[in-house]
Amino acid sequence: MTHPPVTRSGPLDPGTAAEVRDVAAAAATTDGVAPLSEQPLLHLTAQGPTAHVLARDDGALVGYAQVDLGMAAVSVELVVAPGARRRGVGRAVLDVARSFAASEPGDPTRRFSVWAHGDLQAARALAASAGLEVVRELWLMGRDLPRVGGGSRLPRDVVVREFVPGQDEDRWRHTNARAFADHPEQGRISRDDLADRMAQPWFDPAGLLLAERDGVLLGSVWTKVHPADAVGGPVGEIYVVGVDPDAQGLGLGGALTERGLDYLTDRGLRRAILYTDADNEIAIRAYTRAGFVRMGVDVQFG
Repeated sequence: MTHPPVTRSGPLDPGTAAEVRDVAAAAATTDGVAPLSEQPLLHLTAQGPTAHVLARDDGALVGYAQVDLGMAAVSVELVVAPGARRRGVGRAVLDVARSFAASEPGDPTRRFSVWAHGDLQAARALAASAGLEVVRELWLMGRDLPRVGGGSRLPRDVVVREFVPGQDEDRWRHTNARAFADHPEQGRISRDDLADRMAQPWFDPAGLLLAERDGVLLGSVWTKVHPADAVGGPVGEIYVVGVDPDAQGLGLGGALTERGLDYLTDRGLRRAILYTDADNEIAIRAYTRAGFVRMGVDVQFG
């Protein structure tokens, strides 16, 4: 690097955001796994409690980190261009992100964490060099389509319908927040976060199914279709399955997952994936019964 990394707050300009996406795409091609998840990509040009760390060499972007200050723990995701690795870029970007987070107002005891997608050895080495340890693992699970067998049934008085934009946003957010009250990311989806996702090319209201009883929303399954890219695909994702705590025990989670898999099959997809926390034994057992197996893992260091 010819200059130390710099930090910017607020949205990136379109040109710089495009540079970040290009570096992330190059890293995905090299590593076989995307280095940045959906949230930081959406936040490149969005208002919010985020900051961007940019490292350049002769003007070219070679390293990037996004610092999310909107959660209980500061969350960072970063990427280094394949051609700039083993030159200290990752550690320099990480150190600047950490220093920035420590300088921001707020709880001085707030935990600092970094996500590494794919659990690559280089990421583990970088985390270890910075004194960070594994604090959370997120499993990527997958299965072939079409679904064979199953047969989870909904209660007779529960109906499933498609999400209606302009009508169901607040009701979905309320139930989703109750279902994921203890989840550090899913439980905090704001109206703007939801609008950002609904504005993406992959969003299809027919792929967001709501389970209701007498007009009361009990749960939902949201699917996502990933187009073919350097990492693979096309592939369908069980993006979110949420059941209101008051509706637990009705078998909605399994039945809604099956409805989501049927929707993805009807779209002509041959593979489905989902993500779940490694310590969520109940969910892992349920998804294993539904035919999913572990394919990979994302690791959070803190």
